[in-house]
Amino acid sequence: MTPLSLLYRALWQIAPPLIRRYLRRRAVQNPAYLDYWDERFGRPHPAPLQNAIWLHAVSVGETRAAEPLVRSLLRRRFPDAPLLITQMTPTGRETAEKLFPDAQCRYLPYDRPDYVAQFLDEHRPRFGILMETEIWPHLMAACRERNLPLFLANARLSEKSQRGYLKAASLIRPALAALKGCYVQTEADAGRLKSLGAADPKVCGNTKYDISPPPEQLEKAAEFKRKIGGRPTAVCGSTRFYRDQDEAELLLRAWQSYRGNALLVIVPRHPERFEAVFQTALTLGFRTQKRSDGQAVAADTQVWIGDSMGELYAYYAAADAAFVGGSLVDSGCQNIIEPIACGLPTVFGFSTYNFDQACRSATEAGAAVQVRDADEWRKIIEQWLSDDRLRRQVSDCAEGFIRRHRGASETIASLIAEAV
Repeated sequence: MTPLSLLYRALWQIAPPLIRRYLRRRAVQNPAYLDYWDERFGRPHPAPLQNAIWLHAVSVGETRAAEPLVRSLLRRRFPDAPLLITQMTPTGRETAEKLFPDAQCRYLPYDRPDYVAQFLDEHRPRFGILMETEIWPHLMAACRERNLPLFLANARLSEKSQRGYLKAASLIRPALAALKGCYVQTEADAGRLKSLGAADPKVCGNTKYDISPPPEQLEKAAEFKRKIGGRPTAVCGSTRFYRDQDEAELLLRAWQSYRGNALLVIVPRHPERFEAVFQTALTLGFRTQKRSDGQAVAADTQVWIGDSMGELYAYYAAADAAFVGGSLVDSGCQNIIEPIACGLPTVFGFSTYNFDQACRSATEAGAAVQVRDADEWRKIIEQWLSDDRLRRQVSDCAEGFIRRHRGASETIASLIAEAV
């Protein structure tokens, strides 16, 4: 065991009280962080599902990305296998419970050896799938010790993350070497993960391209359209508050120069930001309503706050153009594929390291536009909302772009089925 591995193990012995303090702070704005604590800290589960296919998806985006993989892998190749899905966030858990009502959903314990052992021994899964960029050294080592096949699926790794992991290479290399298979989104991801110890990463594409808006979300979108009343609509999805920068405020300040009758919909990424963004819009002088008030959007309302969870597809499907949050603050961009999959002309900002390849490909295909700042965003949105022909052209490009990139879920499902 290397010195860094010993240090990592020692830190996990003292970390739980600090983590509990952190969760209590998060719970001030989101009380759901106090729920199901026992699951996080290695307590026995009251009714552990056994002999299941286990899939770990840390939060909302990873859980949604898992849906087409589950459909291709489980429902078709293992139709009788139960499903165990683990998460790390309340929003991820809520999303999993909605998408997979027949699965057992629970938090994955933190990466302390005794917590990990309790989890694996009580569930005894057939095999495990970690979605995207989840590297837990103790968990992965424990799976190898138990001869439990473990896969990293839809894997991605930014240059920024690679630099961080390389500093802990003696800890990360054995973890990645324990994988039965590593299925990555792009050639660049394959190279970065291989540099960290993953053996033979296979490029499969991105499962997010295989996601279609759920029918219930399209029904909700029709309801939103009725509430909005036929006005041109621009939605800003998953706006972030990052390193003391409020992306929603940047957008709202830029929107103060807009003089048309379009409705601006802002959907914050985290529920604890709902009220803050609403108050910001009021402070800046906008006539503002909340989704949660249940009322039709008044004709003179300028900003509608999407203060609901699990309805982002509905907001996108009800709109005429979209902005993807996390890109005008340096948090790497949220999922650009979602609005494009709805056929929406899409704008994103300068920070794209979480979806670098998708952003570049979408721009090259004419399905999206990258902007430097919020003022440039407003000008592009104004242009699209005032020019139906141009907007339809971009929308056609978006539909073709999604169609060309589908198929990753089926590829990954086939590889996993062959490996187990």
